[in-house]
Amino acid sequence: MALSEIQSRVAQACQEAGRDVNDVTLIAVSKIQPLDRVEAVLDEGHKIFGENRVQEALGKWPDLKARYDGVSVHLLGPLQTNKARAAMELVDCIHSLDRPKLATTLARLAQELGQCPDLFIQINTGEEPQKAGMLPAQADEFVAECRALDLPIRGLMCIPPVGETPSLHFALLRKIAARNGLSDLSMGMSGDFEQAIAFGATHIRVGSAIFGARVYETPTS
Repeated sequence: MALSEIQSRVAQACQEAGRDVNDVTLIAVSKIQPLDRVEAVLDEGHKIFGENRVQEALGKWPDLKARYDGVSVHLLGPLQTNKARAAMELVDCIHSLDRPKLATTLARLAQELGQCPDLFIQINTGEEPQKAGMLPAQADEFVAECRALDLPIRGLMCIPPVGETPSLHFALLRKIAARNGLSDLSMGMSGDFEQAIAFGATHIRVGSAIFGARVYETPTS
């Protein structure tokens, strides 16, 4: 599957949901993708990409940003506080603000740097113990805390549990966002982004459906 096909599916999903396609941002998730595949998507004119790890992003995007105008990089994966400065200096948006300590760190760095990427608060809608994110019952209080720190909270993000109906989690995220006056929803991936659009997603995260299956390095003995 290619970028153009995903763009067509996004447009069709928006039409069926009665939404403007310009209100949905397609993030091409380029984590663990070979550089030639990323460059091919850049050459097609796509500008918005997602990475899961700060270290990988640092090894890839400073050079690509210098070569391609208007590129926007979004951090989607967990952010350690000791990598927060590097992330804030490189990326344009962080989708994984998931705990008070990170919020405090980002607020301090924002004062030092005089800038801060747009932020999404990650909500653990499935209340999975192994997964990052604020629990739904804690979401309202955490949004208020982040706003009190003058952080630029743009919206909420979720990753539905594997094996559960995604639409239930998309609906919950939309409900939490609405009662907190947040308009942006980062939800939906390669297998369910059309459902996410129907439930109001403003940012969808699509990787393998654009780039092809990821190739993980096999350790050599």
